[in-house]
Amino acid sequence: MSQSLDIAVIGATGTVGETLVQILEERDFPVANLHLLASSESAGQSVPFRGKNVRVREVDEFDFAKVQLAFFAAGPAVTLSFAPRATAAGCAVIDLSGALPVPQVVPEANPGILSGLGKPVQVGSPSASATALAVALAPLKGLLEIRQVSLTACLAMSSQGREAVSELARQTAELLNMRPLEPRVFDRQVAFNLLAQVGKPDAQGHVPLEKRLVNELRELLEAPLLKISVTCVQAPVFFGDSYSVSLQAAADVDLQAVNEALEAAAGIELVDADDYPTAVGDAVGQDVVYVGRVRHGVDDPAQLNLWLTTDNVRKGAALNAVQLAELLIKDPL
Repeated sequence: MSQSLDIAVIGATGTVGETLVQILEERDFPVANLHLLASSESAGQSVPFRGKNVRVREVDEFDFAKVQLAFFAAGPAVTLSFAPRATAAGCAVIDLSGALPVPQVVPEANPGILSGLGKPVQVGSPSASATALAVALAPLKGLLEIRQVSLTACLAMSSQGREAVSELARQTAELLNMRPLEPRVFDRQVAFNLLAQVGKPDAQGHVPLEKRLVNELRELLEAPLLKISVTCVQAPVFFGDSYSVSLQAAADVDLQAVNEALEAAAGIELVDADDYPTAVGDAVGQDVVYVGRVRHGVDDPAQLNLWLTTDNVRKGAALNAVQLAELLIKDPL
């Protein structure tokens, strides 16, 4: 990576934005000048980068002609407001919000899409759930004719942002100290509980996160007609998403071949059959998707069941975006 770039990170004070900056430093990404941007409420804060504290400025006042690449790690409304300005200035855009109608890419699953993009590049880093599932399922595409995917996504509080993380901590403290609980971020108690609905459902009962996951996973696996059933559950965990996944194949599944494919794949840590991974004990702070409990259905050898867990903020969001940038800078932006 010899080409040094001037880079902007929008949403730099959020959990994903801060982690993205950290990963840029860890992976020695060729940053010439780093511009950290956020809303007026967050402007003035500082984020550490390469031994210095970089001051966060208001995105409203920023001239995108100053940078060659911008990571949009804020909400959809911010992306829709400022990404067109960045593109008009000739700046490449990596969107983590899901707001832009651009190709979604996970380097371990569908990197070839990047070669066909026009300039300035606009590309999406998908939801953390879609990223984790694509990393785990892409190595199986050549082995199985997958007819249906059924999954339950147990999402960490950090999937809803810093405010939700604080809410879990507050509720936990109140309950442990025998104080009355007043839910604020959610409509009911989340500490020591599971919420079977993450967001407001549509007329059919599906929440936006579930619909986004279905659409992104189909795109990443290049299987537009794949049947996918998904339920997103809010779990009382600060960081680290976990997934129970069931694949229905067209023929009996060769478990040895599946294990060999998973063990050889990039971005995956396959856990021994006599063990299983957890978010807290394994995934948090790590750069891989952990896969365990690889097994047939109870009475169906054409069914494959998996347990996945990964750091949603790090691997699912920030690292995937940086890996996309590493691929993009191989050609002039």
